This record gives sequence, C-alpha cells and structure tokens, in this order.
Amino acid sequence: MKKQSLGIPIVASVLTIFLGVSGVLVSGLPTRAQPTTITGNEGAEGACSNRTLQGDYAFSIEGQFLAGPKAGQQLRGVAMTHFDGEGNLSQVDHVVVNGVPPAIEWSPGSGPYTVNPDCTGTAQINFTDGRPPANLHLVVVSQGGEIHTVVDANATTSIGIKRD
Repeated sequence: MKKQSLGIPIVASVLTIFLGVSGVLVSGLPTRAQPTTITGNEGAEGACSNRTLQGDYAFSIEGQFLAGPKAGQQLRGVAMTHFDGEGNLSQVDHVVVNGVPPAIEWSPGSGPYTVNPDCTGTAQINFTDGRPPANLHLVVVSQGGEIHTVVDANATTSIGIKRD
C-alpha cells in the first residue's frame, strides 16, 4: 500500500484555518486588565481615580511577617478604613499577632492613597502606635465596591468591602 503524505498546501490551509479561529476567539476576550489611556473622561467604563474610593470599607487582614523581629509570626485582623475620594485615608484596625491581641484595642492610622485609571493603585498607612508605615499595592474592583491589597514588606493581604 502506498503511503500518502500531506502536501504543504493542505498543511498551510489547516494552519490558516486554525490561526483564523484562534484569532477570532482571542479578539473576543476582555482586555480590562490592560492599562487604558484616559483623556479626561472619568465616567468611561473601567476608568478609575481617587474618587472611585469614597466612604467606609471593612477589611479582613491575613498574613505572615517575613522579616524583622516578628519573622514567621502569623497575623489576623480587621480594619475600618475611610477613603475621602481625594487621596486621603484614615482607619482603625485590630490586628492579632500569633494569637496575642494588640495593646490598643483599635489602633488609628492615616495616609495617602492613589488610584490609577486602570484601577490599580498604592496607599500608605502611617500608624500612631509606633508600628512602621505599611506600604500597600491595591486593585479596585466592582466599580469601587471592593478593594484587594497586599503589604509590600510581608505576606499580608486584605480584602475590603464597601460598607453600605
């Protein structure tokens, strides 16, 4: 029996069809994670700014210290943070480290925040109880209804839900 080989034109046709279908599928995927250029239209879909965060947000905090005198210790906490819509935040938190409650029941903090047009951002919380500042990176989701954060210096994350 004679072997039949696929000729280059058949392989090229199959490859062209495959790439065409792949292109259609990929072009239909949402691109919300990519940065967008905003030209003064803050109302545009996906456009965020400091004004996206306004009001009170309840945070659940979980993590572990990676360095320093508390390296390896676990922490859990809650915080109530107020964002003023102009780049300033204030909060109180209650953080338990390795099962030991804090000396002050509710520790206050405040600082600046910035929300970029692609809904990513940064914040800094300066504490009044002697803790070093917490530098955060954040992502705003649900049109400002929820915030996900990570502390740059350790493995601590939090999720904040806007309080109605």
